[in-house]
Amino acid sequence: MYGSRGAGIAERDGVMARIDVIEGTLAKAFGTLGGYIAGKSAMVDAVRSHAPGFIFTTALPPAVAAAATVSIAHLKTSGAERAAQSAAVAATKAALREAGLPVIATETHIVPVMVGDPDLCKQASDLLLERHGIYIQPINYPTVPRGTERLRITPTPAHDPRLIRQLADAMVSVWQELDLPLGKGYQPAGQLAQTVAAGG
Repeated sequence: MYGSRGAGIAERDGVMARIDVIEGTLAKAFGTLGGYIAGKSAMVDAVRSHAPGFIFTTALPPAVAAAATVSIAHLKTSGAERAAQSAAVAATKAALREAGLPVIATETHIVPVMVGDPDLCKQASDLLLERHGIYIQPINYPTVPRGTERLRITPTPAHDPRLIRQLADAMVSVWQELDLPLGKGYQPAGQLAQTVAAGG
């Protein structure tokens, strides 16, 4: 998702030569599952010998390994997906900020929206799914410190302006229902259209 060949933040920042162990996922951006480490053979052998999570699991099925290989080969040469996701992330952050939602500043592709309460965070996630058909992962303690519970959004290249606007409208609706703090000056798309038609 980062760097000219998709090798990650270390490639983007020009520090690949300083990294001893590269750890990555084959899920999410690569569209398969599992993960990997890469490094000097002694380091890889040490992990292989002492990591119970590695020892007591099964290897990737050949079909998944083949799919991951093809995905990696494609994303090493294509920047279109990274550019489209970057645009979707920027558009999502802008739309949610414009909506008055408490977006946490981040330089990554993750768009965290602060809730600050574990029960309300779970309720917000549930309402988004039940009422709007939108699933957003609630992130609670111990993943984040208590009092910083949040919803974590990861836009993809497939999230176009219409979907981003639907997300903003849905989140505003949920924020209002749960009486969560919301900035002023935002109108859902339907209300905006009615205001314009009425000459307001």
